Amino acid sequence: MLVSVIEGLPSPQTAQEARMPSMLEDSPGSQHLDNKITDAATHSKSNIGEPCVAYVSKMVSVPESDLLANRRKGGMLSAEEAQELGRRKRAEIARAQAQANNESDVAGMTDALSSAAIGEDDDTADANNQQEQEEDPEHLIGFARVFSGTLTVGDEVYVLPPKYTPAKPHAHPQPKKVTIKALYLLMGRSLESLNSVPAGNVVGIAGLEGAIIKSGTICSQLEGAPNLGSTTAISTNAPIVRVALEPAYPGDLDKMIRGLKLLEQADPAVAYEQLQSGEHVILTAGELHLERCLKDLNERYAKCEIQAGEAIVPYRESIVRAEEMNPPKDPALGRGRVETVTSSKQVTVRLAVRPLPAPVTEFLVKHTGAVKRLYSERKAQEEERTPSDHDIGDQAENTGEQDIEAEESAAEAGQNLSMSEFKQQLATAFGEEKFEKEVWKDAVERIAAFGPRRVGPNVLIDMTSDRICGKFLREDHEAAAEKEANEVNLKHTSTFADKVAYAFQLATYQGPLCNEALQGVAVFLEEVTVHASEEEASQSMGRLTGEVIRTVRESIRTGFLDWSPRILLAMYSCEIQASAEVLGRVYSVITRRRGRIVSESLLEPSTNFTILALLPVAESFGFSDEIRQRTSGFAAPQLVFEGFEMLDEDPFWVPFTEEELEDLGEKADKENVAKRYVDAVRERKGLLVKKKVVESAEKQKTLKR
Repeated sequence: MLVSVIEGLPSPQTAQEARMPSMLEDSPGSQHLDNKITDAATHSKSNIGEPCVAYVSKMVSVPESDLLANRRKGGMLSAEEAQELGRRKRAEIARAQAQANNESDVAGMTDALSSAAIGEDDDTADANNQQEQEEDPEHLIGFARVFSGTLTVGDEVYVLPPKYTPAKPHAHPQPKKVTIKALYLLMGRSLESLNSVPAGNVVGIAGLEGAIIKSGTICSQLEGAPNLGSTTAISTNAPIVRVALEPAYPGDLDKMIRGLKLLEQADPAVAYEQLQSGEHVILTAGELHLERCLKDLNERYAKCEIQAGEAIVPYRESIVRAEEMNPPKDPALGRGRVETVTSSKQVTVRLAVRPLPAPVTEFLVKHTGAVKRLYSERKAQEEERTPSDHDIGDQAENTGEQDIEAEESAAEAGQNLSMSEFKQQLATAFGEEKFEKEVWKDAVERIAAFGPRRVGPNVLIDMTSDRICGKFLREDHEAAAEKEANEVNLKHTSTFADKVAYAFQLATYQGPLCNEALQGVAVFLEEVTVHASEEEASQSMGRLTGEVIRTVRESIRTGFLDWSPRILLAMYSCEIQASAEVLGRVYSVITRRRGRIVSESLLEPSTNFTILALLPVAESFGFSDEIRQRTSGFAAPQLVFEGFEMLDEDPFWVPFTEEELEDLGEKADKENVAKRYVDAVRERKGLLVKKKVVESAEKQKTLKR
């Protein structure tokens, strides 16, 4: 087999010559790459003096006992190492003999009594316990591929950040300079020390801990270095299951935080974040992945008992145009249109809420990275600073991790679209709408913001006569003209533009159903009227700011509920291989968990079937164990996050027609699945849930009975 691999597959140098040019061409700032680095990486040159380029795909956590940094060549040990190894072997043999002779309990009691001392300080005991737990600490080793040059122990290399570009090599955040402490040849679970590694090899690198979080590029020179981190084809499942963690003993909080940071570096599919409420949360790819992460935290990284809360699954809220909808709340204004006055009666806001066309929503979900990049470029032009500087400010303003996830997940989804290409494709998506084309005719030119977090699949469209909110998708030559128009035509109404945009972000971040993010909603800002004079408005600006934000936010929520609301479920793509004998059991398990069969195909020439299904993430807990039990281990599912799918059921639906009342009755004996999901999320978040405390009070038994 190995001979066939050698004969059939090209050598690393040959394969690198074929693939490296396209990788370098797609890297950011490729026109500013150093020709010497490009030539060395393309032809896999490893001579002395050639620039060294390597890509670290992940960080692997290795116990200190497995590192062979102190081992001499040829496997020889020093006298001190041999004595220490002999002492450990003798201790293990004695422990094994004691367990065989049932003397472990007596020996444990004797050791406990001999080590106990009257009046011994708790600090001393804690120090001893900590010393015992930290006998074998974990170290992070970078799993890397060397593309050019030769890596040698003691070399100083630059670690390029994810947003590095050779056009501005010294832009913030600046690359870190680290020293290669050790090199290892990865032989399964064992490691062999190396002094140098030439191009074309895979190697483990020590000394990158703290400089690389998950992956990155290292290079011997800074100017003209390629950023291979943005062109990697390695992709992982987006973390979707969120769990809050806390230590069983409060004193172990520092250990847990340190362990979570190590876990985030070691596992590329894990995200760790600390919420504003102080909770420590990890995001994993699924239930089995979560169990593995908790086990690694307890046994390897944190080495303390950790309690996990209930798994939290994200949802999305949206609206649709249904046949059976309640009449508009204000028939004079129309469905979804709201006109509200602030509490001080100084500002009047009129807006309309509509569902976005399905092609537009799909386009915005797919091109989240492009929207984020366009927003960064726009703010950089306004504030006259580089896009990288502004991105750092955005990450500090937001929670950061979720924005990074959106950018990474959209790496292959058109994030390199230019402004004109993005506008053209978005206009094409709007043009696919068959109904009410006049409503969306000039929508692209009037988009003022995306949300939530300025990159979501919801749009704020400025339909005011003066366009007080500005234009988001504008070219460079349009920015100056728009600024002059704002200064000349707009007065104090323009001061509320940022307040309206901020209220839009808040409303789309927490929807009215269960405080989950919105998706596929368009907000048309039609009019903002200020009844006070400019002097009065400026004097009471502090009070009006809060009133306008609150008014716009509540108006969006009211217009949202004027339509037929829907909830979107996070879905797994489930692939199962099963034989014909257990096919029916697989179908029953999927159906009971509200799954949907997509396809079924026979794997010829075998008798096994491949089943593709969609399964809600909320119903996936315990799914793998159940399907293995029902099929006696003949079927094993593979779950991959697919996206969000709308549950076509109104959570506020109640029977009101004669046929529905006749079939279901006034109490609606049929379960409303959407309402069950919404109530569960609201109860978890501490929101008001309408439940009947007492049902059928006349049928309750008395105390005498």
